[in-house]
Amino acid sequence: MTIADSAVYLKERALGEVARIMQGLAPGPDSAQRILFVVDEAAYAACGGDLLLEPVLRSGIVARFSGFELNPKIEDIERGVEQAREFDPDVVIALGGGTAIDLGKLIGALSRQRDSARDIVTGQASITRSGPPLLAIPTTAGTGSEATHFAVAYVDGEKYSVAHSTLLPNFAIVDPRLTYSLPARVTAATGLDAFCQAIESIWAVEATDESIGYAADAACYALQHLVRATNEPTPEARLGMCQAAHLAGKAINISKTTASHALSYPLTSRHNIPHGIAVAMTLSSMLAYNARVTAHDCVDPRGAKDVLRRIAMICELLNAATIDEACQTIDKLIADVGCPNSLAQAGIQSEEQLRHIVSSVNAQRMSNNPRVTNPESLLCILRENATGANLPSYPTPNIDKRSDS
Repeated sequence: MTIADSAVYLKERALGEVARIMQGLAPGPDSAQRILFVVDEAAYAACGGDLLLEPVLRSGIVARFSGFELNPKIEDIERGVEQAREFDPDVVIALGGGTAIDLGKLIGALSRQRDSARDIVTGQASITRSGPPLLAIPTTAGTGSEATHFAVAYVDGEKYSVAHSTLLPNFAIVDPRLTYSLPARVTAATGLDAFCQAIESIWAVEATDESIGYAADAACYALQHLVRATNEPTPEARLGMCQAAHLAGKAINISKTTASHALSYPLTSRHNIPHGIAVAMTLSSMLAYNARVTAHDCVDPRGAKDVLRRIAMICELLNAATIDEACQTIDKLIADVGCPNSLAQAGIQSEEQLRHIVSSVNAQRMSNNPRVTNPESLLCILRENATGANLPSYPTPNIDKRSDS
């Protein structure tokens, strides 16, 4: 399977497609499918998906994998891999948020490898074989994991990312009805993750015309629907956020994430700030920082002029005339969904806290940021963010649409 090979069903009542998909995957007319169901049981009970999915599951032989912690831990992955090897599923169905879907990806794929799950996750070994077909069914509108070919895992508190074409789900079932029961806080956090992925995907070093197209559409959906989906949810707003999340996932599947994501992980692991909120807290700061890119500190091979063209595109999406206005629009969006929009608002202000964040940064994600960063520059950015200092107003880059080349 190539990275482009995935069937997506994104619509109201998309969950009804599972029965037809399973029929198409059946090993034979008289053979019962062996289904490994990786499921967040709390999300499954709350979203109401069991009414449609349980009859499908009863048509096969099912092994359930659940009881896992938030954010995929190596211990849960190893437990799931052992279960999958013993059960030998024909298909894996993963239902829940990003954790459940990433676990479904990793358990299915790693159960078919010769090397241990720990060695593959930590990069000491590689995926060499495809896993069983995977159906991903998100119950949140945020991570876009159903649209990506990578998965995250934590080993001894350290975050790793596993990337391989075989991790892309064969089928994505994105049904907005499964998000109807989400509380406002979860809607906000997951929606902010999608919005941040979209913005970062536009300025990323690995951005392409294709990923920028997905990202721009995702940002528009999030700007239009996130506040309503959080505060006064309607079916239209829930569908809009599902579209935002899926398109943002398609964008980062190509471009990958950048500085705000890299800075977010210690905020989540050390300060218990939900991932999407943690990313959003530094998004405006990184926009202001990247808007000052020059030929001397640009790491994008297309040059500073092309980066500034994309920064201008972000300002246009935000309907902002200056970088300062764009930053204010981002911060207002975060505030409007009831979340802290800076380290200062989250009470993270001490020099020790800021230095720990910087020391925990993933260098690979930082290398995807268009303007070079180092510990000193990151510390300056975080100090401004943590003190609530007003960033100076920079005009929106007025750049010719062509790149430097």
